Amino acid sequence: QVQLVESGGGLVQAGGSLRLSCAASGSRFGINTMAWYRQAPGKQRELVAAFTIGGTTNYADSVKGRFTISRDNAKNTVYLEMNSLTPEDTAVYYCNARRIFAGVVSDSWGQGTQVTVSS
Repeated sequence: QVQLVESGGGLVQAGGSLRLSCAASGSRFGINTMAWYRQAPGKQRELVAAFTIGGTTNYADSVKGRFTISRDNAKNTVYLEMNSLTPEDTAVYYCNARRIFAGVVSDSWGQGTQVTVSS
């Protein structure tokens, strides 16, 4: 099992920037995808950005051009750089690691970090 710890959330004004970090520890064997999700009050959790072990990146349409997912393998850390933030980006952001082995999908989640964007 992999353990994920997010940090970097906070309160920022619209138009501002934040960088979220996700530190991974424990067994990272077989992880196929690392991703950031978010969940706003009253809404379902949604995918924000992800990259696969092959290096492919995917972004939600709402964040394309504003958010960038990256990683530092030496630090076992995944980042989410968020620019031009809007109040609609306000949510709890979660780091996710997905392992797919023998057809079984296993998800690990961090505890989440709150991002609040004021207008």
